[in-house]
Amino acid sequence: MTRTGRRLSGRRPTARLIAVVALLLGALLLPSPAHADLQNPRQDFLRASTGGLFLHWGERTAPQHTSCSAWENDVTNGGWTPDYWVQEAQKLHVQYLVLATFHSRLGYARPWPSAIPGSCATKRDFLGELITAASAKGLKVILYMTDDPQWHAEGGHEWLDSAAYSAYEGTNVDLTTRDGFGRFSYDNFFEVMDRYPTLGGFWIDNDNAYWESHDLYAQIYQKRPNYTISNNNEDTPIMDMISNEQKTGMTPSYDYPQAVYTAGPRLTEADFKLPSTGAWWYDGSNPSVDRMLTLGRLVTNAGSSVKALMAETAQVNGKFPANQESFNNFANSYLGPIWESLHGVEGGGYMYGGLKPGFWNDGAHGVTTISKTDADRQYVHVLTPPSTSTLRIRDNGYRITSVANLRTGAAISWSQSGGVLTLNGLGGWDPYDTVFKVTTAGRQGILPASSYTMSASASASGHGASAAADGSYLSYWDSNKTLPVTLTFDLGGSKRVQYIGLNQREDSVAYARSDTEQSARIKDYKVFLSNDGSNWGSAVKTGQLPSARGMKGIDITAANARYVRLEVDSTWAASTDTTRYKRLRIDEAWIGTSYATPAPEVAP
Repeated sequence: MTRTGRRLSGRRPTARLIAVVALLLGALLLPSPAHADLQNPRQDFLRASTGGLFLHWGERTAPQHTSCSAWENDVTNGGWTPDYWVQEAQKLHVQYLVLATFHSRLGYARPWPSAIPGSCATKRDFLGELITAASAKGLKVILYMTDDPQWHAEGGHEWLDSAAYSAYEGTNVDLTTRDGFGRFSYDNFFEVMDRYPTLGGFWIDNDNAYWESHDLYAQIYQKRPNYTISNNNEDTPIMDMISNEQKTGMTPSYDYPQAVYTAGPRLTEADFKLPSTGAWWYDGSNPSVDRMLTLGRLVTNAGSSVKALMAETAQVNGKFPANQESFNNFANSYLGPIWESLHGVEGGGYMYGGLKPGFWNDGAHGVTTISKTDADRQYVHVLTPPSTSTLRIRDNGYRITSVANLRTGAAISWSQSGGVLTLNGLGGWDPYDTVFKVTTAGRQGILPASSYTMSASASASGHGASAAADGSYLSYWDSNKTLPVTLTFDLGGSKRVQYIGLNQREDSVAYARSDTEQSARIKDYKVFLSNDGSNWGSAVKTGQLPSARGMKGIDITAANARYVRLEVDSTWAASTDTTRYKRLRIDEAWIGTSYATPAPEVAP
């Protein structure tokens, strides 16, 4: 295709082409502002993934190169092979690789033979070789794309060539401006799509106004329907996934999802460095890898249906420093015996059901996972063991059949009563993750939502009380920032009430991260019962819920009533957090008429 033809199909689409694109995307995109489908077949490989390997590797990989050809020669002469990266990714048990070579602080290097001048481009097709090697092992490659020219002179060297690109375009373009660089990088998107139809998609560092004004994302979905688009830190609705970068400050420090603020089933990723210190790319050092922190992040992300993108620092020849290689070898042997509890599962205690995760008894902490194909197969991951030999976990209405240590297969002594699964006689805790396989026999004692109706004292437009009991996590009740506020169940007749179950919207952090990023979750509450809906009497329960993710149960002394009212008096977000202050959203709420009882184990 001539350069003129490329431009017409890429950067400057005609009005007719725009109309055709709009029609083709009708099934994919919602009305303006544009939104990608929340769930789409192109996302299947990401939704089926546990995580990925993040590779930052370019001209500024130590020792820094300022000549693209010299860097390429040293990469090749050093023995670079894509099979090494694929092999190391398999050791980490991940399903995709993200290659960040066209990175603003790595010299804007493009590891493919590009016809577009403006920054470093290699003659050897490193990207194509990696795609081929990864595909052979069932892995996907996603390409990092930056929108940011601000590091064009990083390290005292000019990495961008505005004159060459201007000559190529036939007009003056300053690549050091956001609009100019947006134009340059826009062209690169189309070159990559033309060259690599089997690429997994793009991982984009933020956004660029030029891309937006030229409908880049809609064109990507039209041209390459199997590509996904991920975005760093900014939840841009048209993109398939948001990635949360290097969140810290949580307690426990490994519980990464506490800092994630995007509610499922939106695809969400957590990207973090495996080296304990240093840059995202190889800086000449060999820092250690904190096994507890890294494995804890991997496990807690799996326990929240968040993909774990783990960053390692490839050297010029592609090899990882010794401590990272050592961790990969350790992870390969460590993860194998418990892999069924981390892959092919969803996070437990959220929208997918499952035992309650989070803070348990006596200092214990961890997550739960639930099989995507068998809701009666669940796993308890104890990352921080209790100070005692007993572990108590809210059963969320599941009838327990059996419990075993996943690594050893040994049966675990357990009991179930009062809404709690209790594991007894525990000891010999794994230093990183003790995993219990829990077999259940369905749920018990929960009223079907079709048997009652909901009302609220306040609701935001389009988010009425009925959404809190419609069985869909695409809808939710929103109190319209009204506190105190009440949510009332009309059971249609007098029925036994034992507890209220709640899944609040997971669209805020789960702790006071800062003055302007806090938890929009229930704090102080009261529960009232009534037989006529008019006379409520005194509260049968008052209390405070923790600012934590996952299912919450509010237990009361069992009583018969037709109406059950939850009054929320306060939430955890402070007034300084104007976005979340007084915000209350509930995905699903339910009534437990009784606690689940153990079920007999059935021989296979």
